Amino acid sequence: MTTDSRVPRSASTYGLRIEPTGTHLSSTLKLEELRVLLASRPVPATGDAYRAAIIEQNLLGKPTASARRITFERLRELYGLDPNMLAFRALKDLWDADGGAQPMIALLCSTARDPIVRAMTPFVLRLPMGVTVTPHEFAEEAEHQFPGKFVATSRERLGRNVSSSWEKAGLLSGQQTKKRVRSRARPTSLAYALLLGDLCGKRGQALFTTLWANMLDAPIHELKALAVTASRQGWIEYRAAGDVVEVSFRHLMRDQGDPTP
Repeated sequence: MTTDSRVPRSASTYGLRIEPTGTHLSSTLKLEELRVLLASRPVPATGDAYRAAIIEQNLLGKPTASARRITFERLRELYGLDPNMLAFRALKDLWDADGGAQPMIALLCSTARDPIVRAMTPFVLRLPMGVTVTPHEFAEEAEHQFPGKFVATSRERLGRNVSSSWEKAGLLSGQQTKKRVRSRARPTSLAYALLLGDLCGKRGQALFTTLWANMLDAPIHELKALAVTASRQGWIEYRAAGDVVEVSFRHLMRDQGDPTP
């Protein structure tokens, strides 16, 4: 399987990020905060409404105004928090359909929006199942991907944070030393992974071999079976005849133009 982590500049229109922001230098997925935030806004909310909920209303219970602002900025960096941004709106569309898929959907989105994590993800996917890996090894991978960009202390912190995010999403298990485990693919997480691939210009069969599809840790025939289920649930439109595969996103991409670069 392939693990192409490249994102075309055209995908930035939909919320994917090209330039590194370093969010994981100081944060992990913030999964619980995201769950609380989205549960508090069951109907579509504006970006300003999310900001007000976190900063003004202190929905997430942070002790200081500074902590509230930082939390909002990190969540916005990871997920967008803007319904006009397709990557976030699709996440919100899929979020409540399957609570078990939420950690992977969050990781897929944050990988799309954090180029540093995206560059490091193929390293995790190449690890054999059951192999242990330390945060220091992740720090070394960060240096390999971005030579000289981070001082040693920042690399180590980055290694701890990204390994924690991958653990929360089910690609790793353990506290300090992590072990590679198989994540569980679900119809909604597959729908989101296929959408992200589509926004990067992939079509048909190629959608099942992108970085995001690979993060689901399932062979292509299992992903296609999940695509059938996701299609029946109305999240995507999936058609296959022999080697010819068509996937479209009429619901998730409503009111959007053709994303083809």
